[in-house]
Amino acid sequence: MVVILGGLAALEVSEWKAKRTVKGMFWIAFFSICGSSLCVGLTGAIFAMNFDPPLTASKFVPTMGMVYGNTMVGAALGMESVLSLVDTRRDTVEAMLCFGASRWEALRPIVVEAARTAMIPSITAVSITGLISIPGMMSGQILGGADVMDATRYQQVIMFMIAASVALGVVSASVAVAFAVVDSKPMLHTEKINTKGTANSNGGKSMNGSRAVGLRSERSLVRMKSWKAVASSGE
Repeated sequence: MVVILGGLAALEVSEWKAKRTVKGMFWIAFFSICGSSLCVGLTGAIFAMNFDPPLTASKFVPTMGMVYGNTMVGAALGMESVLSLVDTRRDTVEAMLCFGASRWEALRPIVVEAARTAMIPSITAVSITGLISIPGMMSGQILGGADVMDATRYQQVIMFMIAASVALGVVSASVAVAFAVVDSKPMLHTEKINTKGTANSNGGKSMNGSRAVGLRSERSLVRMKSWKAVASSGE
């Protein structure tokens, strides 16, 4: 059941809602979301929430649902931010690669900025919990007659689990997507980025995907040749 939820979450962020995609993005999202959520969820269920047994469906599945939902949002924001920044900063990335930067050196500023953007909702939620907002789980337990301290403790554990899972999912998804568009040579391949509804500069209408990919590939190749010529002349 938990794996099925992870597959649906990965399909949602990689196919149904994504504005920009790359080949293999479903598997990147699946392993990032499932890996981080299961790792954090099992650790929290065993050591923090004291579920006995740890995989009790009535307790573990709802907990994983909350973790999955927030991790899915973070991974989607991270991957979308990486692809958007790579597309808009292609000149900078290509220049760094042509002048000898490694793949990670060229992509690190983009990955850091994307991860910071994707983590903002989770960090904000953790910082205001109990001060400005009272989450639904905590409110439900209190209205159901549970002890206030127990409800607060469980809510704190859930929020820390969500923050940890989102951090792992965002970092792994952002790095994997960034490495998918820059190969090990290293060379930037913006033609691998498929944009839905790319605007045409002439009429403002959407052009088909193959035409947009062809234009990006041609322009990227011209820029790479220009940068390499500049680098060779400097030597």
